[in-house]
Amino acid sequence: MVTNNNYIRVGQPAPNFSAIAVYDQEFKNITLSDYLGKYVILLFYPLDFTFVCPTEITAFSDAYQDIESLNTEILGISVDSEYSHLAWLQMERDIGGLGNLNYPLVSDLTKNISSSYNVLTDEGKALRGLFIIDKQGIIQYSLVNNLDFGRSVTETLRILKAIQYVQSHPDEVCPADWQPGQATIVSNPTDSKDYFQSI
Repeated sequence: MVTNNNYIRVGQPAPNFSAIAVYDQEFKNITLSDYLGKYVILLFYPLDFTFVCPTEITAFSDAYQDIESLNTEILGISVDSEYSHLAWLQMERDIGGLGNLNYPLVSDLTKNISSSYNVLTDEGKALRGLFIIDKQGIIQYSLVNNLDFGRSVTETLRILKAIQYVQSHPDEVCPADWQPGQATIVSNPTDSKDYFQSI
């Protein structure tokens, strides 16, 4: 059960934060508002040195080039310290470590970030929350998994591309399972019929 009763939802400004992160084997301060002008994927995960978490964290790192090409950055966040993050990054993948990552891991030791995004459990861990924040700092997408199963990089990329498409084509909307290059729907009662008559 999540402890914070604050309710954030898509369409609202993303709660800002500033915290220590580990990137390229160094500690650095990360402030979310510094990323305005880019899209951001916030990737909350429960704890370092666990089992599902490294599969997600490394999968997003392996897809970083595709994500970065969409003017998007990733921030991984857990309630562990920056020292724990560093130790995990120094472990090789074949023994459950992360190796080098293409994006920062943020320390939420105070649990303030997880709480502000309403993913903090009563046990003090973060649920698998994924938020896509647009260039203006508005939450456009949120997904929260329970602890025992991971998220899809492929679906995250699809959603990111759909968000960017509709923001650059404000008269169109994307149907279910839309992929770039496929037909969209013109969002008025008359012109939308063109899409529905074509399927």
